[in-house]
Amino acid sequence: MAFDPSTLQFNEAGLIPAIAQEAETGEVLMMAWMNAEAVTQTLETGRVTYWSRSRKAFWIKGETSGHTQELVDLRVDCDRDCLLLQVRQTGAACHTNRRNCFYTAVRDGEEVELLTPMQD
Repeated sequence: MAFDPSTLQFNEAGLIPAIAQEAETGEVLMMAWMNAEAVTQTLETGRVTYWSRSRKAFWIKGETSGHTQELVDLRVDCDRDCLLLQVRQTGAACHTNRRNCFYTAVRDGEEVELLTPMQD
């Protein structure tokens, strides 16, 4: 059966959350938003494309930073309202130059920084 992005459950803004996960290790890298066209572009090119809410424009991961995401597998959750992108990440996934965006933990009521920025 051919995949049709219009069968996904987009929010009122026409967006769906997409979680990027390193395909080899299972590490959760980041969460961003996609619209139907970003999903289509990602599937057609193999380069993960998101929708930037602040810029109101497509954002091809790594286009300016060189920290790219190559799509390995795109998975749809049971409610069809969230995507899991298994990727091969080159460089940092986070705009703070950290390997992933989930670098802060809350432990015993305190924030703890788990990752420092990567060295170029």
